[in-house]
Amino acid sequence: MLKQIAYLMRLDKPVGILLLLFPTIWGLWLASDGMPDLTIFFIFIIGVVLMRSAGCIMNDIADRHIDPHVKRTRLRPLAAKKIDIKIAILVFLVLVTLAFCLIQPLNAFTIQLSFIGLALTIIYPFLKRITHLPQVGLGLAFAFGVPMSFAAIQESIPLKAWVLYAAAVVWPIIYDTQYAMVDREDDKKIGVKSTAILFGDRDIMMITLLQGLFILLLLCVGLLFHLRAPFYIALLWVTLCFSYQFLLIRSRNSDAYFSAFKNNQWVGLIILLGCML
Repeated sequence: MLKQIAYLMRLDKPVGILLLLFPTIWGLWLASDGMPDLTIFFIFIIGVVLMRSAGCIMNDIADRHIDPHVKRTRLRPLAAKKIDIKIAILVFLVLVTLAFCLIQPLNAFTIQLSFIGLALTIIYPFLKRITHLPQVGLGLAFAFGVPMSFAAIQESIPLKAWVLYAAAVVWPIIYDTQYAMVDREDDKKIGVKSTAILFGDRDIMMITLLQGLFILLLLCVGLLFHLRAPFYIALLWVTLCFSYQFLLIRSRNSDAYFSAFKNNQWVGLIILLGCML
């Protein structure tokens, strides 16, 4: 049972934790001018792990009748009926409760924002039924650590923080579109919507445009936060990562799509190092 719960929480796939964690640390680092309070830092680190796990469970609850028809997801605990829906809901509630208790030392503004973050976590899995833009919902949810970071440290969210948030929203649209390209044919058959289906044959072009927008927004972040040369050098390395991803997805191979998706963990790390240096 514990092993199935761990699979349900995707603890065997830490790349998702990293993709959620990096924008949060970008926000913490920039909000504190490079010296985040250690208590706040660890609260957010643990909170990311808890909420990413809760989000995965909510996604599987929402998709429990869809996942059995998709090759990549048919062995997930709920899809394979290895765990009961009631247990999944219970674990979700426990994780959310732990996350809420964890942030109690933070200011009231941050706690209020946490309810928006929770709402985004719950809403996202259902978007694929009503819109071809569920990846936008994922971006809004995964990037929400940015405004919460500024709220926790500065007790306000300045305009430049919203520019960072915009960049952090665009990034998941990029990598989750690559991820959705793996399931595109299965999704078409069962009526699930995604940007990969919406973009169709123009998917590579659209991903490239989104990557350009992402870098442009980060250039604006660098200027607004008065970041120094290492940050801009990091953006050059990010451009190289995106070039590598372009070569991968151009092959039109499912394994290559997934490799491009996983390569984004390096994008997040490079940007963080650019901020720190």
